[in-house]
Amino acid sequence: MLARLAARRLEEVRHVFRPSTFQRASRSFSTALNYHLDSPDNNPDLPWEFTDVNKEKAKEILSHYPSNYKQSAVIPLLDLAQQQHGGWLPVSAMNAVAKVVEVAPIRVYEVATFYSMFNRTKVGKYHLLVCGTTPCMIRGSRDIEAALLKHLGVKRNEVTKDGLFSVGEMECMGCCVNAPMITVADYSNGSEGYTYNYYEDVTPERVVEIVEMLRRGEKLPPGTQNPKRIRSGPEGGNTTLLTDPKPPPCRDLDAC
Repeated sequence: MLARLAARRLEEVRHVFRPSTFQRASRSFSTALNYHLDSPDNNPDLPWEFTDVNKEKAKEILSHYPSNYKQSAVIPLLDLAQQQHGGWLPVSAMNAVAKVVEVAPIRVYEVATFYSMFNRTKVGKYHLLVCGTTPCMIRGSRDIEAALLKHLGVKRNEVTKDGLFSVGEMECMGCCVNAPMITVADYSNGSEGYTYNYYEDVTPERVVEIVEMLRRGEKLPPGTQNPKRIRSGPEGGNTTLLTDPKPPPCRDLDAC
């Protein structure tokens, strides 16, 4: 009798801690980011190589490293490949980079799967990244992302039907004083015209305006979108440090 009660209680406890269907689906979705499945537009049999212009850029990148440490150029070469391929890295592009730096392809896959800046699925010509770290979250980054997704009619990491836009999330863009902020990776002109710009102090309304300006092909100034601020300065201008500070006497380098 006691054994049956104990067994029933144990099953109840297991049921409480057993992952739900949603949790299992979420886990499998997240781990899907770490492996590759062949598809018609992304498989190792598809030919891929750098353009003639980018071959010269690759040579210039390699020149920064000792000849016996070519593998040190993996990150900038992957970035160049991603720019050339419209903002994402097919497995054949990673294999091409492996040949350039003379390493096994797995060494390149390790880098491409580790850094979130490398996209291994298609993105829009304008890839919008919302900073999701704590300062931006406190300042409303969730509302920023919600406004973008609603306006574009997509979910996170989906591409709009016209192929122009996609929305992703990135951790800490390093400009917390201007939170919340987004980054726009512009792949609309390939590697020749590639830009990666910050737009800071944004609001839900402003990010929608930015999307429509990009759609019209307009160039918008990066940096703070708050007209009352200059770069990272306070609204209305400085109230302290109004003149250049005097250097401390102990830093008289000429006297050394």
